[in-house]
Amino acid sequence: MKNLILAAVALLVTGGVAMAASAVNRDGEPRTLVVTEGGSQSELTVGPGETVEFCSGGCFVTMPNGDREVLTGTETIEISGGRGRIR
Repeated sequence: MKNLILAAVALLVTGGVAMAASAVNRDGEPRTLVVTEGGSQSELTVGPGETVEFCSGGCFVTMPNGDREVLTGTETIEISGGRGRIR
């Protein structure tokens, strides 16, 4: 029984590591992504040269140029020339 409890605790600890998508803005001006996650929509502004993490459990993202993508939470979006590309 003790081993079962220890195994359950180990799974909880290692399973708690959350992954998130990230966005990198390579442009010289702020860019905005529209993120829809869990039924709620929000705008995420990424400053010039800034990298932000978001979308830990999967989401829809509308890029600055209007393209829409589905993310699982492990991708990196690179914004350059006003367009977002998944890397």
